[in-house]
Amino acid sequence: MKRKFDVYFPWLFTISDFLISLFSLSVANVVLQKLGVFEGAGFTAFLPLALLWVLISVLRKDYKIGRTDEYDQTLSSFSITLLWFLGATAILWTPLQSGNYRWIQIGSLGLTMGTLMGIYRVSVHIVLKKYRAKGNNYQNAVIVGKGGTSPKLADVFRIRKDFGINFLGYFDDKADCSQTRGGIREFFEEAPNLDLDLIYIHEKLEPSLVKKVINFADENYIKVKMIPGGSLQLEKNLSFSKYGDLFVINVNEIPLDNPLNSLAKRVFDVVFAGLVTIFILSWLIPLVGLLIKLESKGPVFFIQKRNGINNQVFNCLKFRSMTPNDYSDTHQAKKNDPRVTRIGAFLRNSSLDEMPQFLNVLMGDMSIVGPRPHTIPMNETFKTQIDRYNSRHKIKPGITGLAQVRGYRGEIENPYQIRSRVRLDYFYINNWTFLMDMEIMVKTVYELLFNRENAY
Repeated sequence: MKRKFDVYFPWLFTISDFLISLFSLSVANVVLQKLGVFEGAGFTAFLPLALLWVLISVLRKDYKIGRTDEYDQTLSSFSITLLWFLGATAILWTPLQSGNYRWIQIGSLGLTMGTLMGIYRVSVHIVLKKYRAKGNNYQNAVIVGKGGTSPKLADVFRIRKDFGINFLGYFDDKADCSQTRGGIREFFEEAPNLDLDLIYIHEKLEPSLVKKVINFADENYIKVKMIPGGSLQLEKNLSFSKYGDLFVINVNEIPLDNPLNSLAKRVFDVVFAGLVTIFILSWLIPLVGLLIKLESKGPVFFIQKRNGINNQVFNCLKFRSMTPNDYSDTHQAKKNDPRVTRIGAFLRNSSLDEMPQFLNVLMGDMSIVGPRPHTIPMNETFKTQIDRYNSRHKIKPGITGLAQVRGYRGEIENPYQIRSRVRLDYFYINNWTFLMDMEIMVKTVYELLFNRENAY
């Protein structure tokens, strides 16, 4: 059954994908008609559009849902397919070639398809995981060489049944446990009868043996994977660079080192911050500036030196919420802080004091989402107390961040708070996705509306 499933699943996925896309397009047709921006099209007009969707999906091999893929990877792949589809539709589909509401039509089509097809794709992923967790569509695997991190991998196979990997045991000359099937020589004798799909090689296996195992796997169409040692088992995916015929592991590469990822994040930052500047800051700055000036003497903006990407110092902008004092860099604001003005208390409680930082985003010093920047004296203190503290400066600081939406915002009263912030910042940096940024922004809005406990 495990072989037949791999043959039939792509066809089953493609057919159901076609039917769901046809349904989604029909729903989009109804929505567009209700909005009054589309005259509607007959069923036959949507057939070529559904076929276009399937063509793009098949070319992108969306039916290949990796055994160890998580749901965000499925959504990420789906999002790219959707963008290709919308672009092709805008150019090729005849019913959209006329009319004054073309971009509204495309946007509504994208929203409807994105919602319904997104739910479908994630549902397929969930069903597939549950199917594999019950012992179906499995792949047989062995580990050649025991020790180091290989027992941890065996534990993963045992715990994550949804990966659908049936671990048959170790082959090692020194190990002696219930899961050891024999020595290395026994591997070459038994392997042809084990119906193997995967061979995992321990990193400390002798190079001559590694080559022999790989040659055996090539001759028998078996996939081989190397298990990195403990020093490479980091909280991130490893990538590789090629120097001629030599490959090296990029040990501390992060997702935003990828030029396309970095460009996507920067384009979103500029567009979003530009819209905020035009439609909000254009009237908010004069209004808040007047209120600040009426209550106390001093500048409208509070400009503070903070550490940004690669520890570079930049001028962080805020609306001034305190009376001018000499302790702003070293003393955090506390509850009922006498330095905070009345308008300042409102600004801090509503987080409006942070709004000028959208100008920092436009200037390239900050991002919409990222680790929150600390003052220079705070950084000097924390980096001597917390391991890997400076790693949070690998990327641009943000107006909001993962730590902030997880409850670690405002005054730092206990050491665990800053440690938790750094841990969450580290996770964000090493696991960044565009979808994660969107999720953090949505949660930030929720926090601003319903959780003001630590804002003072």
